[in-house]
Amino acid sequence: MTVPLAEELRFLFPSLKTDEPLSRHTSWGIGGPADFYVEAKSRNEVETLFAWTKARGLPLTILGQGSNLLVSDRGLRGVTLRLRGEFETLRFAGDRVVAGAGVLLPQLARAAAERELTGAEPFCGIPGTVGGALRTNAGTPEGDIGQLVREAEFLDAEGRPRRLTRDEIRFSYRESSLSGLILLSVELQLRAGTKNDILTAMDRQLKRRAERQPLGTKNCGSVFKNPPGDHAARLIEEVGLKGFRVGGAQVSLKHANFIENVDRATAADVYAIIDALRGAVRQRFGIELQLEVWTVGDPHET
Repeated sequence: MTVPLAEELRFLFPSLKTDEPLSRHTSWGIGGPADFYVEAKSRNEVETLFAWTKARGLPLTILGQGSNLLVSDRGLRGVTLRLRGEFETLRFAGDRVVAGAGVLLPQLARAAAERELTGAEPFCGIPGTVGGALRTNAGTPEGDIGQLVREAEFLDAEGRPRRLTRDEIRFSYRESSLSGLILLSVELQLRAGTKNDILTAMDRQLKRRAERQPLGTKNCGSVFKNPPGDHAARLIEEVGLKGFRVGGAQVSLKHANFIENVDRATAADVYAIIDALRGAVRQRFGIELQLEVWTVGDPHET
């Protein structure tokens, strides 16, 4: 980071933060400093920031709720961007909704329920943003966001707004072809429902989540994708690593596919556990566990 760059960027974004600890912005409570941390509240601001970083050859990293993210202990170079303002709004029209990329998933589910629209219930307990959900095709056994998408808006490689229809987007298990794009908004197709039925379904999902997952702790949700026909948690339990600990990080005693920050854990602690779990499952079952959590920077570095 150089002072002239900071001065330039602060002129455009007076609320700019430098050397901002990203541990403040992730559900794991882990992550080194961002050179520049910016919150953009409009499309014009995002386009301005995109052009500024591109002209200076600086990386631009989009940060959502930080709930499915492992950030290096060394932090992130360049600019880290959080979408606020207009990106946190919902616009309903009949049984469709246009959601900004910064909208929280539980907010989307509740707003749809209030309008007696069904389809968004699977997201009521997922602590992430719409933009993050689109990149990873987030969901639960009850459904994923890709099933609802009609159209997504994003910035292309030149910083221009573009749209893709559902038929032009590839969605699969915890993956989508929208990964790597700067997503702005999405139009979702919901269905008419009964408010009481929708709220009952949401309550049932939230109760099941509370029973099975370590809510209220510092974690990122599921660390690994479930292998076809199996569950990562079962495999980890079978190799005897439930409760396994490195430094301040520990495999959850409640759900073995969760890693908790129990005592000022570092990214290196978490990645050491990830490597150990992968190695043990590979040796015992011949299965290569794939990460569901996103990593940015090099988590091995301290």
